Amino acid sequence: MYSADELAGGVRALARVARMLERSTSELSFGHYRILTSIASGHERAAAIATLLSLGRPTVSAAVDSLARRGLLTRAATDADGRVRSLALTPSGVDLLHRVEAAMTERLAVLCDNAPDGEALLRALVHMGEALDAVHADHRRARDAR
Repeated sequence: MYSADELAGGVRALARVARMLERSTSELSFGHYRILTSIASGHERAAAIATLLSLGRPTVSAAVDSLARRGLLTRAATDADGRVRSLALTPSGVDLLHRVEAAMTERLAVLCDNAPDGEALLRALVHMGEALDAVHADHRRARDAR
C-alpha cells in the first residue's frame, strides 16, 4: 500500500506539473483547454463535458460562452425547441488547440528528458489517464444505477 506521505508527494507533484503545463501558454487557460479537448474528442454537449470533467454545468456554460465569444467554438440547436446545443470547434479553435498542445508537449518532453527514466514517467502518465477513465466509468455506473 502507499503511505500518506508518498500520496501527498504525488499530489504536490501533479499540482506542479499542471501549473507547468498551464504556464506553457498564455493563449488559453487550462480549464478552457480541457473543454476544447473534450469537444475535439467528440463530446458535443455541455452537460456531457461537465460530467466528463467533473465540473458544474454553470462553470462549463460560462466557459463555453467565453470560448464562443472568442470564435473558438460554435453552438447549434439540436432539438425542436433549441434548448439542447451541439458544440463544435471552429477552424480557429482547432488551430489554437494545436498550438497550445504543441507548447504543452514541448514542456512535458523537457520534464521527461530530465527524469531518471523519462519513458517510464510518460508511461506512468498514460496509465494514470487510463485509471482516471476507469474511475469515471465506475462513478457513472454507480450514478446510473441509482
